[in-house]
Amino acid sequence: MSDSKSVAQEEVQQLLGELEAHETELDIDVAETHEWLASLDYVLQSKGAARVRFLLEQLRDRAAEEGIQSDEDTSTPYVNTIPVSDQPAFPGNRELERRIKSIVRWNAMAMVVRANKREGGVGGHISTFASSATLYEIAFNHFFKGRGEDGYSGDTIYFQGHASPGMYSRAYLEGRLDESHLENFRRELAPGGGLSSYPHPWLMPGFWEYPTVSMGLGPIMAIYQARFNEYLRDRGLKDTADQRVWAFLGDGECDEPETLGAIGLAAREKLENLTFVINCNLQRLDGPVRGNGKIIQELESIFRGAGWNVIKVVWGDDWDQLLAKDVSGLLVKRMNEVVDGQYQKYTGMPGSYIREHFFGKYPELLKLVENYSDERLEKMRRGGHDPEKVFAAYQLATELKNGKPTVILAKTVKGYGLGEAGEGRNVAHNQKKMNEEELLEFRTRFGIPISDEEVGKAPFYRPPANSQEIKYLKERRAKLGGSVPSRPEIHPTVEVPTLEEYRKVIRKVENKNISTTFAVVQTLIALCRDKKIGKNIVPIVPDESRTFGMEGMFRQFGIYAHAGQLYEPVDSEQITYYKEARDGQILEEGITEAGSMASFNAAGTAYSAHGINMIPFYIYYSMFGFQRIGDLIWAAADMRAKGFLIGGTAGRTTLNGEGLQHQDGHSLLNAIAFPTVRAYDPAFAYEAVVIIMEGLKRMYQDGETCIYYITAENEAYDHPEMPLGCEEGIIKGIYKYHSREVENPKARVQLFGSGAILNSALAAQTLLADRYNIASDVWSVTSYTQLRREAADCSRWNMLHPTETPRKSYLEEVLEGVEGPFISASDYVRALGEQLQPWIPGDYFVLGTDGMGRSDTRESLRRHFEVDKESITIATLSRLSKTGVFTPAEVADAIKDLGFDADKPNPYFA
Repeated sequence: MSDSKSVAQEEVQQLLGELEAHETELDIDVAETHEWLASLDYVLQSKGAARVRFLLEQLRDRAAEEGIQSDEDTSTPYVNTIPVSDQPAFPGNRELERRIKSIVRWNAMAMVVRANKREGGVGGHISTFASSATLYEIAFNHFFKGRGEDGYSGDTIYFQGHASPGMYSRAYLEGRLDESHLENFRRELAPGGGLSSYPHPWLMPGFWEYPTVSMGLGPIMAIYQARFNEYLRDRGLKDTADQRVWAFLGDGECDEPETLGAIGLAAREKLENLTFVINCNLQRLDGPVRGNGKIIQELESIFRGAGWNVIKVVWGDDWDQLLAKDVSGLLVKRMNEVVDGQYQKYTGMPGSYIREHFFGKYPELLKLVENYSDERLEKMRRGGHDPEKVFAAYQLATELKNGKPTVILAKTVKGYGLGEAGEGRNVAHNQKKMNEEELLEFRTRFGIPISDEEVGKAPFYRPPANSQEIKYLKERRAKLGGSVPSRPEIHPTVEVPTLEEYRKVIRKVENKNISTTFAVVQTLIALCRDKKIGKNIVPIVPDESRTFGMEGMFRQFGIYAHAGQLYEPVDSEQITYYKEARDGQILEEGITEAGSMASFNAAGTAYSAHGINMIPFYIYYSMFGFQRIGDLIWAAADMRAKGFLIGGTAGRTTLNGEGLQHQDGHSLLNAIAFPTVRAYDPAFAYEAVVIIMEGLKRMYQDGETCIYYITAENEAYDHPEMPLGCEEGIIKGIYKYHSREVENPKARVQLFGSGAILNSALAAQTLLADRYNIASDVWSVTSYTQLRREAADCSRWNMLHPTETPRKSYLEEVLEGVEGPFISASDYVRALGEQLQPWIPGDYFVLGTDGMGRSDTRESLRRHFEVDKESITIATLSRLSKTGVFTPAEVADAIKDLGFDADKPNPYFA
C-alpha cells in the first residue's frame, strides 16, 4: 500500500471512529451509515485515495444542486444555492414589473446620454445600473421597507453609488422628482436645482441617506450600522427587530480593504439583520475582476469562512432544464472549470461561439444542447437578471434566523441590455454615450413607446398617473411603508445640560496636575451619568481605552457585546476589570480606526435614521485619525453626522517617546478641509469642558449639523481656575489669558499659544520680562480654524457688498488697537497658525512643528522643533530687531545666552 493510500486510510478510520462516537446521538439510521462507510472503505482499498476524493466531490456537488450544503465547506459548486424545487412562488405581477423595470432603465439611460450631449459632457454611468436593475427592482417591489408612519421604522439601504441614475429614474416614476431634475442630472447649480452625481445626503438632504460611491465605505458602514441597530435594541433605546440593513456593492469593490475588513465582526455579533447583495458582473473599470479566477467562488469562500450565510444566484431559469438533464455532472464540472475572463468573453459572442467553446469541450454537453438554436444559447440569462431567482434569494435571506448575516452573490452582465454600446465589455463602466442606432435597439428591446423620430433625443418617458404601471409601483411602495431612499429634513432635538451644571467638573480638576485627556474623559464620565442625556452618550474607542485613562468606565458602563460576557475576564479581581455586557454602553472596537469611525457614523446619524439623538464620542490616537480614515470622515460630513471626535495623545512634541508614526503635528491642518468639522486645541480643562458643552447645545438642542474635533494631550501640568468671561473667546477661538507688565518696557509683544504649547508661551513671557524687559500678553488660541473661517467669511461679504458698512470678524475686534509683533506657537505645522496672516494687525510670525517626528523627551523635542520657551523668545527678539528695538548683535548674543545652537539642522528637513 502506498504512503498516500495508507495516510488516507488512517484519515478515513479516524473519521469512522469520530462518527461512531457520535452515532447514537446523531444517527437516525445506523445500518445505512455503516453501508455507506463500508462502501467508502472498499473504494479506498481497491481504487485508492484519488477515487475517494472524486466520489466525495461528486456527492458534494450533487447535494449542492439540491440545495444541501455543509457548514464546513467554504466553496460549493458553481450553481445556484437554491434549487428549483425550493423556489417560492413569485408573488408579484411579472409582466407589470418587467415593464416598470424597462421604463426605469430607459430613463436612467436617457439621463446619462442627455447629460453627455450637453456642452461639457458632465458624465454619468450607464452600465452598473444596467447590470443590477433586476436586483433593485425586486427589492423595491417586495422587500425594502419604507420609513412608515412614524418616519423612522424602515430598512437602512446603502445603494451602490454608480447605480444612482436608476434610483433617480424610479423616483421620477413615483412623482418624487420631475423632468427638470432628470434634465439637470449632474448639474446641481442649474436654475431650479439638479441631481447629484452619486448618493450625497449633504446635497440632497431629503432624498439620500448614506454616501457610498467612495468604494468600500458602504459595506463597512452597513456592518457597523447593523450592529448599532442591535446596540439600540439591546440597550432598550429602540426596538429595531424589524429593520434590516442592506448593502448593494460590486464584485470589484471587494478589492477595497474596507469592504471585507469587518465581515468577521458581522458574524461574531450574529447580525442576522444584515444582507449584502454583491452584483457580480465580473468586471472592474478596466477589465475583469478575476480574469484568471472566479470571483463568486472566491467571495463565497471568504464569506462562508467568516461565518456568513452565502446564497449564490448564478444561473437564470434558462439553465434549469439543462441542469436537470445533466445526469453525468459534466455541466456543473464545466461551469466550475471556466474562469471569469472567459465568461465575460461569452457575453459578447454569438451562440455558435458559446456552443463551440463552452459546451464543445465535452461531447456529452454538445448533445445536451443539440436542440438549442444559437440564438437561444446566446440569450440564456445569468441569475442576477432572473426576477424569480432573485426573489427567492431575497426571501431566504430575510427569513433565515440562524444568527448569521447573509450575502447574496448574484451573477450579472455589466451593461446588460446595452448591446454593442457596452454589454459585457471592458469599456462598459465608462460607457456614457450611445448613438441613435443603439438607442433604437434599446428602445425596441425594452418596449418603450417612443417614436423613431424622437428616440434620438433620448426623451424621458413616464406613463400616465392612472396607468397600470404607475398604480402598481406606488401600491407596492405604499404597502412596504413608503418611498426609498428617503430622509426627513426636520429632526427631533433634545434638551442638553448647561455649562453652569458642569462647572462642577471644572472645579473638580482646578489646580490639579492632569492632562487634557484626563479632563475630557472626566467630562465624558459625567455625561454618561447625566440624567438628561446619559443614556444617549456613545463612547467609542479603538482598543486604546487604558491609554486614554478610560478603564474606570468599563465596570461603570460596560463594554457592549451582543452576546454578553461568556467568560471570566483575567482581570476580574480588579475594580477596573474588562466587563462586557449585552446592555454595555461603550463601543470598544478593537484595533480598527475605520470600524470605529463607521460606528461614529451610525451613531451620529441616529437622529435621522431612528429619530433618536445619540451622541458619539470617538476617542482615538490623533495621528491615526484624519490621515488614515479621512474618507470616512468625509462620509460623515456628507451624511450630516453629528458628534465629537477626540484626538487623544495629540501634538507632535507632547507624545514623547513614541516616534514618527505616532506623533501628530498635522491633524488640525487636515481638519481644515472638512467644512462641517469644528477643530479645537484646548490648553486647559475648563476650555475643553466649555467646548464640549457648546457642541452639545449646538448639535443636539439647536439642531446644527457639524462635528466637533477636540485634540487632547497626555502631558500632565497644572490646570488653573477658569477666568471670568472667557467663554465666548474659547468658543470663537481666542481670548487673552495672561498679561505681564514691566517697568519702562522696551516693547510690548503678543504671544499666541494653544494646547500644551501655551505653557511654552507663558514660560517665554516670563523670560522676556525678566531678562529682556519686554511686556507681553499671552493669548490662548483654541481654534485657528474657527477664527480663519469667520474672518474669511467677513472678508468675502465685504468684497461682495462694497457700498455697505464693512463687517468685522471676532479676531479683528479683539485685536483692534493691540500692539505687536505677534508670535504664534503650537504643536502643529506652521500652516495652521499662518491661516490668520491676513487679519493680524501687525507683524506676525508663526512657529510650528514642521518635519518628521521622533522619539525623545518633550523638552528635547520642543527644542528640536523650535517651539520651546527659548525658541519663542528668540523669535520675538528677532521680530523686534526689525523695528530697531534690538540690534542684530543683541539677538545673536541672546541666541548664545539661551543655549540655542544656531547651526542645528532645520527640523523641516531633519
